[in-house]
Amino acid sequence: MEILWCIIGLIVGTGVGIGLTTTILRKKLLSKSEQLLSNSKQVLKDAEEKGEIIKKDKVLQAKEAYLQMKSEYEKQVNERNGKLQAVEQKLKQREQSLTQKFEDLQKKSGELKAASDNLNNQIEVLNKRKAETERVYKESIEKLEHIAGMTADEAKQHLIETMTDEAKAEASNSIMDIVEEAKITAGEQAKKIVIESIQRTATEHAIENTVSVFNLENEEVKGRIIGREGRNIRTLESLTGVEIIIDDSPDAIIISGFDPIRREIARLSLHKLVTDGRIHPARIEEVVAKTRKQIEQEIVEVGKRTCIDLGILNMNHELMRMVGRMKYRSSYGQNLLQHSREVANLAATMASELGLNPKLAKRAGLLHDIGKVPENEPDLPHAILGMRLAEKYKEHPDVCNAIGAHHDETEMTSLIAPIIQVCDAISGARPGARREVVEAYINRLNKLEEMAMTYPGVVKTYAIQAGRELRVIVGAEKVSDAEANKLSYDLSRQIQNEMTYPGQIKVTVIRETRAVNYAK
Repeated sequence: MEILWCIIGLIVGTGVGIGLTTTILRKKLLSKSEQLLSNSKQVLKDAEEKGEIIKKDKVLQAKEAYLQMKSEYEKQVNERNGKLQAVEQKLKQREQSLTQKFEDLQKKSGELKAASDNLNNQIEVLNKRKAETERVYKESIEKLEHIAGMTADEAKQHLIETMTDEAKAEASNSIMDIVEEAKITAGEQAKKIVIESIQRTATEHAIENTVSVFNLENEEVKGRIIGREGRNIRTLESLTGVEIIIDDSPDAIIISGFDPIRREIARLSLHKLVTDGRIHPARIEEVVAKTRKQIEQEIVEVGKRTCIDLGILNMNHELMRMVGRMKYRSSYGQNLLQHSREVANLAATMASELGLNPKLAKRAGLLHDIGKVPENEPDLPHAILGMRLAEKYKEHPDVCNAIGAHHDETEMTSLIAPIIQVCDAISGARPGARREVVEAYINRLNKLEEMAMTYPGVVKTYAIQAGRELRVIVGAEKVSDAEANKLSYDLSRQIQNEMTYPGQIKVTVIRETRAVNYAK
């Protein structure tokens, strides 16, 4: 029973505790809600006050912006009004000016009308006078025809024929004068261009030999070069294609051969062998092979450097290599590369003076003797071979024609071709450029004089200026002036066709008449 009452008491106490707790919590929540409500009202009030302040600020800013825009607009309006007033003022001035001009035109129109009436009157008077003049002219013509015994058309034709003959005679004289003046001017201009080109092109006077001298430090090296029973020297000669002459010359060996490339290979190989000290056939083969490769590289470098020095671009590699080979070739003792460079510079100078393309002229001048250096030399003139090589490697047609025509093997079709021919002759004919055997030189002079003596009427011949001029003296009673002129032409053509010579030969025919009397 007591337990039951305890349980009931516990339950009642629990319920009372829960009720009290609920009542307390409700009071706390009510107090917090009232506090939050009062706080929200305060926040709302603060927000409304801030909103009013912001509103007032924005209204003030808008009023300021409006006032500023209004002042700017008024300023623009005033400026436009000022411009409009200025334009109106100009229009008024122009209107006044146009009004004044219109009034002036009306006055001038009246004056022109009066002048036109006056002119019409004068025209009528002139027409009457013209008719009278024509009548008098016809009467005069009829009288003149009656007196002269021919019609006016016949007289006109006769006058035309007379004037035509006179005009032809005067024109013929004028043409002769113009031709003579043109010849003199052209000759002077040509001489000036050639002289200036020669003066502006400086080059060395170099003569190539057919032997090279290799100097030795002492005589003992000669025996090592010869080798046992001459096997070293025979190996070197067979590999390089030259002749090595070891004689009594002190401290020197002579390398003989017509191919400068072979001589250079032999000279450099000897230098390497003597410097190294090992001289035997196997070593000689190795050194010659390396030297040949070195020379080939040097040939390519010389070709490139030459093209760069002359400002020649985009040349085929094989043509550039042939240009380098020119360094080791010679023509009548003249180094071929120096000769080609000289011709290139001369041709460029002449082409510039004549208003032609100097780059093409320089290119053609450098390549004009390219046919002399191919390793396999076919049976063709070097000019034709050079032209075909240039065509093969896609050179300009004018350059190809200049190469092929510089010795007249083909027809000249470009203006550069005669320039290359002239420059080649200048380079080969200058003093010291080429070496000529004395016997051949004397034979050429004798042949010149003998050739001139075969013509009828020739009394004496003289080859002067180292064969550059041939003077022919003819008998005045046997050869006339016209025949002397023809003799000079025929002899020059014969020399050109039958003889080989550098440059040109001047043929001068002298016909002298002497009147001799004696005072006794």
